[in-house]
Amino acid sequence: MVSNPLPAFARRLAQQPWVMGMSPVVVPVERVIRRVTKGRKGVLDLAGLPSIEITVAGRKTGIARTTSLLYVPYGEAFLIIGSNWGDPKHPVWSANLRAASTASVRHRGERFEVTVTEITGVERKRLWDLAVEFWPGYEMEHALSGYREFRIFELRRD
Repeated sequence: MVSNPLPAFARRLAQQPWVMGMSPVVVPVERVIRRVTKGRKGVLDLAGLPSIEITVAGRKTGIARTTSLLYVPYGEAFLIIGSNWGDPKHPVWSANLRAASTASVRHRGERFEVTVTEITGVERKRLWDLAVEFWPGYEMEHALSGYREFRIFELRRD
């Protein structure tokens, strides 16, 4: 059986600083692919990488906001990292998750509720190392962000 070469290629590509400037192109393409596949696939899925769609209420408006994200597999849970393509500012979705105790996730076409836990303290360093091992591009994004401490969340199915 031939293995899929796309995940390894995507990991190498994601370590190139110029790729972080591609978000204005990738994000709209992601939305189109999600719409066409009824939420089952996104750009990351096509590249052979794990992705989820999270929906969480806006902390100020209460309006549900949906974002597609790469996740780091963590047992039965999902780890998501607020890298924001290496931007110096935290992503808005991470502030919304911080204010929420639950969110909705769509994964492989299935929608379910998750409990949200922000990872802090000693455990944060261990899970950051795990995330970087899984997705080495996080190190470059960290440097591009001015070494902002990325928020890390564990999403665990209810």
